[in-house]
Amino acid sequence: MDKIVKSDAEWRAQLSEMAYKVTRKHATERAGTHEDFPKDPGTYMCVCCGAPLFDQDAKFESGTGWPSFYEPVDAEQVGETTDRSFFMKRTEVHCARCEAHLGHVFPDGPQPTGLRYCINGVALTFEPESD
Repeated sequence: MDKIVKSDAEWRAQLSEMAYKVTRKHATERAGTHEDFPKDPGTYMCVCCGAPLFDQDAKFESGTGWPSFYEPVDAEQVGETTDRSFFMKRTEVHCARCEAHLGHVFPDGPQPTGLRYCINGVALTFEPESD
């Protein structure tokens, strides 16, 4: 997979203000901002580079107010780093292709993985499954 690297100015020009703050500056959008995600089959893509990240089949209702998934489309598409902000230790997840901050992963999700990828909706776009 080819890495995508852009200047800060290029990211600002490409993204909405909130998408820029979340994906490039590690902000978090307010819970409940993206309750309108489709229910149809398809794939959630990185808003920055279009990499396929999560499948609709892996999405579940976590009650947190953020889109939640129990696994990525491909483990190599989503990288992890330790996040020690706000006096906590969490596992941050980012797009492996462009390093966009996506959210965090927690060990309290459903089976089959037991993981909950808690993702900022503004970091995703949805690509419906083609017929």
